[in-house]
Amino acid sequence: MAPSAPPAIYRITLQGHLESLAGDWFEGLQITLEDHGITVMTGPIIDQAALHRILRNIRDLGLPLLALEQVAAGQADM
Repeated sequence: MAPSAPPAIYRITLQGHLESLAGDWFEGLQITLEDHGITVMTGPIIDQAALHRILRNIRDLGLPLLALEQVAAGQADM
């Protein structure tokens, strides 16, 4: 059996600030509230099903999605 690939690292940028209780909806992603009402979520997402769950939760909160990027592990802090 081949070893599984490590989870992909994603950076998701939203218009608006998330409430602190919403963090449980995003499967351990690091949530950063930036100036001008921008939220950035960064971290590993184990598979496409998990990514779709996160995107569905963003939709359900009504926050506009500004960007979704898969980033290299060394770029996650940028």
